[in-house]
Amino acid sequence: MKWLVLLGLVAFSECIVKIPLTRVQIIRKTRSEKKMLNNFLKEHAYSLYLTSSPGSNITTHPLRNIQDMIYMGNITIGTPPQEFQVAFDTASADLWVPSVFCTSPTCASHVMFRHLESSTFRLIRKTFGIVYGSGRMKGVVGRDTVRIGDLVSIDQQFGLSMEQSGFEELPFDGVLGLSYPNMSFMGGIPIFDNLRNQGAISEPVFAFYLSKSKPEGSVVMFGGVDKSYYQGTLNWVPLIQARTWRVHMDRISMNRRTIACSGGCEALLDTGTSLIQGPRSLVNNTLRLIGATPRGSKHYISCSAVNTLPSIDFTINGINYPLPAQAYTIKDSRGNCYIGIREDSVSKSTEMWTLGDVFLRQYFSVYDRGNDRIGLAKAV
Repeated sequence: MKWLVLLGLVAFSECIVKIPLTRVQIIRKTRSEKKMLNNFLKEHAYSLYLTSSPGSNITTHPLRNIQDMIYMGNITIGTPPQEFQVAFDTASADLWVPSVFCTSPTCASHVMFRHLESSTFRLIRKTFGIVYGSGRMKGVVGRDTVRIGDLVSIDQQFGLSMEQSGFEELPFDGVLGLSYPNMSFMGGIPIFDNLRNQGAISEPVFAFYLSKSKPEGSVVMFGGVDKSYYQGTLNWVPLIQARTWRVHMDRISMNRRTIACSGGCEALLDTGTSLIQGPRSLVNNTLRLIGATPRGSKHYISCSAVNTLPSIDFTINGINYPLPAQAYTIKDSRGNCYIGIREDSVSKSTEMWTLGDVFLRQYFSVYDRGNDRIGLAKAV
């Protein structure tokens, strides 16, 4: 994961919780309700048929789009609830927030978790560290009640940062990881798995709709899929391994000519990365074909020329996902346009691309843990 800012149980089959995530509502689920749900799911293999009726249990809170670079939403931790803004990240699996234990100056500019003010907090005497593309943190592990909208995860393991760097200019307080458990640096049960185990969601699936050029409208939904956020049908892509949200990509082309991923490569769908990232030589070749001019860490193009630039086609599982120039160019705070494609600073043994928000704004994405696959469709 890399931030490139300079970086209800009412109807079992339709329990969809959409979390655009700012305000928090709390529901309680009894043990008997959880047992009923677990029994139901064992007897009925879930079938994710992508509908949501007006009467379904849907909760929506706005996920904030910060200049098309970061999407973050509110969660609460503790009793009484303490509110935090977190980045929802499909490339990591841990939840952490700043804490009063933190000695780094950057923590003072964010909301810090005050463990002594929560009656349900438990400290686990275990430390951990995570290195991201834009920063790093070290922390200690604790447990408490975590709420994401209507979803309540009881006794959830999370990290309390003690040291962190590289997050000074980033607007969110912490990170909520949505990858597989094997990606956890804390070694515990991630929040999505905990919600699933506790019967808070009826289907092991979540999905993202990311708004374009406006702060409101973005949604992350848990437990099902609302088809009003995409056009046509969802195309399902199997994961390379049931360990990360990584799929096989056939090629990347422009004007019907392959420009990268020749012979196939890997692609990670990452909501925690702002841009599209790839190997240096292939990225540089793509930027040269577009006609972009380097300026600092970015490559710029005349805004008046954007409408004349070709689309870039990402072919995944035999299906083309075109990205028009209007989608892969971004206007900065000074009104200049740059290309939302950047070289990956970490070299890898195999060719891998990270399809971040530049791609995910164009394509609604569904993350299906029950079948270890990703669904993609044109976003509305």
